[in-house]
Amino acid sequence: MPSKIVLFGATGYTGELTARAMVARGLQPVLAARSRARVETLAKELGGLEARVADVNAPASLDTLLHEGDVLVTTVGPFMRWGSPALDAAIRRRAHYLDSTGEGPFIRDVFEKAGPRAEPLGIALLTAMGYDFVPGNLAGAMALERAGENARRVEVGYFWQGAGGAGGMSGGTRASAAGVLFESSFAWRGGAMRRERGARSVRSFNVDGREVQAVSIGGTEHFTLPALDPRLEEVGVYLGWFGPLTRPLQAVAAGNAAITKVPGVKQALTAAMARFVKGSTGGPDEAAREQTRSVIVATAYDAAGKGLATVQLTGPNGYDITAAFLAWGADRAAAGEIHGAGALGPVEAFGLEPLKAAAAEYGLVES
Repeated sequence: MPSKIVLFGATGYTGELTARAMVARGLQPVLAARSRARVETLAKELGGLEARVADVNAPASLDTLLHEGDVLVTTVGPFMRWGSPALDAAIRRRAHYLDSTGEGPFIRDVFEKAGPRAEPLGIALLTAMGYDFVPGNLAGAMALERAGENARRVEVGYFWQGAGGAGGMSGGTRASAAGVLFESSFAWRGGAMRRERGARSVRSFNVDGREVQAVSIGGTEHFTLPALDPRLEEVGVYLGWFGPLTRPLQAVAAGNAAITKVPGVKQALTAAMARFVKGSTGGPDEAAREQTRSVIVATAYDAAGKGLATVQLTGPNGYDITAAFLAWGADRAAAGEIHGAGALGPVEAFGLEPLKAAAAEYGLVES
């Protein structure tokens, strides 16, 4: 039986963008969501696609979507709250898995817990297969390739140009960001994965000739770049969206790390945040997205801290990047073009040159 692609969360903001990107590639995904009326309306609008009802609160409804060898793409977040049922269903049904998360704790669970379950089954798990964190994987791998065998550290920074900020985020992005606010982060330090608080470090990147500050975050690059080059001792991933608020944000993160050590405080704050920050509330329209460009910078260094190679990629709005890479990755997975099993990075799964070609197709190019 040919592999089919199932898009779970198709009626959400990112889900609908992904559905449209899939159809633009000539794919015919099965669209799945909680609301029968909404998913059937979207399926009809996109050319009469198959529509199914599925809910994270009813795991059996997810199992019925999948057969062995299928591809499950999920955009249902926040993933720390709602992501596990779809991930577990993919593993149970031996289906390849892709998601749109950017939440560090969920990413770490995929690599450290779910990956070892999936590998002996021969299925691939591609978490954060969108703006978070495919561009950094690509830029980092390109920098490592150019740096050669002396590379020991890679620093990756994510930035944007033009209008945007918090007003340019979808409801799901805000909910995901709120969900990780009180969680610990991680980084590849000293040749091993280390737990650390979010925004522990601030550093500057040269972006189009100007210095821009960014705060450290947990990304897939901490897992995937050392898999490409085991000689790497340090990997840093940074988010540079905050301008003059970067240092204050670091201070707030340090305060959160201290206060959430008090028993019961973390649970109470997380519950309160969940009540006040809702997902599935829409996001920027096409005109607004066209006002924002994504910039990703990666630099490889030697053991003495000398810069060996820098790559800067510039491309579309992050939501468009996410939809494009989820559609491309699902297409490749359904065609049997994934290399390896378990939790993988995009370069490891698809190869550097195919990933570069896909990025260029969608306008994410070196600048």
